[in-house]
Amino acid sequence: MITTQKLLNGKFSVELHQFGSSGEPLLFLHGAGGLTGVDPFLEDLSKDFKVYAPHFPGYGESTGNEHIDDVIDAALFYHQLMDELGIPSANVVGHSMGGMLAAEMAALCNHRVKKLVLVAPAGFWIESNPIPDFFAADLTEIAPLLFADPNSALAKMFTAIPEDFKALEAMYVERVKRLATAGKFLWPIPDRGLKKRAHRIQSPTLVVWGDSDRLIPPAYAKEFTDRIKGAKTATIKNAGHMVMYEQQAEFVKAVRDFLK
Repeated sequence: MITTQKLLNGKFSVELHQFGSSGEPLLFLHGAGGLTGVDPFLEDLSKDFKVYAPHFPGYGESTGNEHIDDVIDAALFYHQLMDELGIPSANVVGHSMGGMLAAEMAALCNHRVKKLVLVAPAGFWIESNPIPDFFAADLTEIAPLLFADPNSALAKMFTAIPEDFKALEAMYVERVKRLATAGKFLWPIPDRGLKKRAHRIQSPTLVVWGDSDRLIPPAYAKEFTDRIKGAKTATIKNAGHMVMYEQQAEFVKAVRDFLK
């Protein structure tokens, strides 16, 4: 089900995807690519949780991006969304950019995040393991960064370039809009001070990484577990940055086992 949620008397309008009708609330924060509209791992998780997956302002039909300048604004946006949905606390799962913002949420207010799952999160920078410039990548260069097997049917589906001109134009417009928003948090590097705040995270935390992630290397997993007390790691084989799509069953099992 997709609904529109107004925040702060219309300051933000949020395209909210919801899955399931019962269970503990689970808030999913998407990465720089946004939600695909076909996200079977969220359907799978909704068997045990009531899943809320908002499109961040600047993505899809969500508006109000001009009111968000930095990661603190972004984290507080998600807190406001929880307030207006009447959710005192939730399990929070964040992927990539969404993982960084999920960590910021937990650092700002411990009681709002019951358990935290960070999936190949951004937020740190290691000089010996730099993150490729995703913003400068051509469409043909994206698949090898995101997928363990860039020639798989899944990778081709995600990175297909439409032949129809209008569809191609719409795709480029949406991509520019999304990257302009993501650039506030990730460009030129994703270090926005999380390392100074990560010690505040008290929520039980699981860090999930695909072993073949070429966008944010698996070496970053240790950086997160070192900075978040008690954090655990789950490495999923034969998966790249889009681990939840490439290895859905293993991903969902790892998340479900941790949250349950």
